[in-house]
Amino acid sequence: MFVVDRVYRERDLPESAREFAPDTITLGWEDRTHVHGRRRTDGGVEFGTALPRGTVLRAGDRFVLEPQRLVAIVVERPEPVFVIEPHSSPEWALYAYHIGNRHQPVMITDESIVCPDVAGVEQLLQQHRMPYVRATRPFTPATTVSVHHH
Repeated sequence: MFVVDRVYRERDLPESAREFAPDTITLGWEDRTHVHGRRRTDGGVEFGTALPRGTVLRAGDRFVLEPQRLVAIVVERPEPVFVIEPHSSPEWALYAYHIGNRHQPVMITDESIVCPDVAGVEQLLQQHRMPYVRATRPFTPATTVSVHHH
């Protein structure tokens, strides 16, 4: 099995790979944070990854599969999320604090705090009276904590 150890953006693709056939690989947010493992493109081509620790794959990232003469382009899978829209700076700080205090991943946009619709999050939002809506959209966590202990 061919193992990829590097991710490219389109502008950084090696010249030799610019003529390779394109394929896509649709991944959820958790799969985009795993640096080692087996992958399969949407077209069915299997390969492995051994990426640098802390890598978070984003839409448009590319894997070059030289033996198959293929470039696999990352697509972020839309997933169930909660969207919280704070109305003031203190709300931004308070909501982010409460969500982070429960070790929940967050995505910060210009208008909202977004977190995955996973067990326990809705109860947290209701407990702290955070206004939210459910949505389905790609989710990319703001950061990945490599080591954290209590």
